[in-house]
Amino acid sequence: MTQLLIAAGGGGDVIGTTLVHGALSGDEPAVVLSYSWERLVVDPVPGPRSGRDFTGLRPLTRGVDEILASSAAIAPAGSTLPRLAGDLPITLGLLDPYRGVRGLARQIARTARHFGVDEVKIVDVGGDVFARGDEPTLLSPLPDALAVAACATAGIRADVYLAGPGLDCEVPERDLLPDLGEDHLTLTAEHTRPVDHVFEWHPSEASALLAAAARGLRGSCVVRDTGLPVEISDVSARVYRISTERVLARNRLARELHLSGNADLAAAERLSLEVCGFSELQRERDRALLMNGSGTPEGSVEEALRGIDAWLERLRDRHGEARYVTFRAAAEGLGLTGAAAHALRTRLIVERPRQYAAPLLALAG
Repeated sequence: MTQLLIAAGGGGDVIGTTLVHGALSGDEPAVVLSYSWERLVVDPVPGPRSGRDFTGLRPLTRGVDEILASSAAIAPAGSTLPRLAGDLPITLGLLDPYRGVRGLARQIARTARHFGVDEVKIVDVGGDVFARGDEPTLLSPLPDALAVAACATAGIRADVYLAGPGLDCEVPERDLLPDLGEDHLTLTAEHTRPVDHVFEWHPSEASALLAAAARGLRGSCVVRDTGLPVEISDVSARVYRISTERVLARNRLARELHLSGNADLAAAERLSLEVCGFSELQRERDRALLMNGSGTPEGSVEEALRGIDAWLERLRDRHGEARYVTFRAAAEGLGLTGAAAHALRTRLIVERPRQYAAPLLALAG
């Protein structure tokens, strides 16, 4: 039977969603709905992408496009979703949040009817889906809240699966655990096999940390987005199931979005500003302006290899207890992105296999 899942945060959450699906449902076919809403390092255009921003899509159902391996974002926009569609054992559908909660609800309901499913699994890696909205470290609550509100508005049964509490550095594990309950499963290295190869190129940090936790890695890991360590613990490999009703009771933004039933993304953004005190969309716009024209020439892989030990030593001095760093943080810290970062990873796998503790980089050799 086909399973219908929603990658609540978009982007790298598709990887975590595929991982969770395999743990829950094995080889059953999966349709994953996701936003194309990614970090500026991937997509320099602020905000999410709609179907108009891609070539090579095909209809999945009425109002929902399927992303194929042959699809492509139209420059200057970017997206990792086409490559994920080719690399992961799922059917990938594009959610368009520009139509607001009501539009998303229609997209989800039509997809559920088309595939004959009567429930949806909403998957979030990290935990901002279960945020109250007032956490000082919260960065991107809107995509997750929209997904929950849309499922509630669609009237379709939905449970939320929170994977790797605290791994996205938005809501600390210690703040989430008291209210998560005991309904959970624990991911293992066997569960990561369908997605392990994706980390050879995808810059996701939260899903990489989730896979690392499932593979048994433990200890502090420095991440790119905050530059601070996040702790990989036994809890980090868990996936908690939470009813939509419990999420709506805790997540004020999701609750207000559901009650408002807004018809476009601009209205949802205004509500996010009112509830959380900030707009992540405006933060993206501001950051994009700062990044525009400020790029520096990319360094070479050889220079990075010569300088990596000194760079890691500085990181150890700054974060004495940290054991790992995400590959994305290391590559960007050494001045590499894109193809050059991929080349560095390949060299590390070959030349320093004990240091590359896939999908993370060990601070000690």
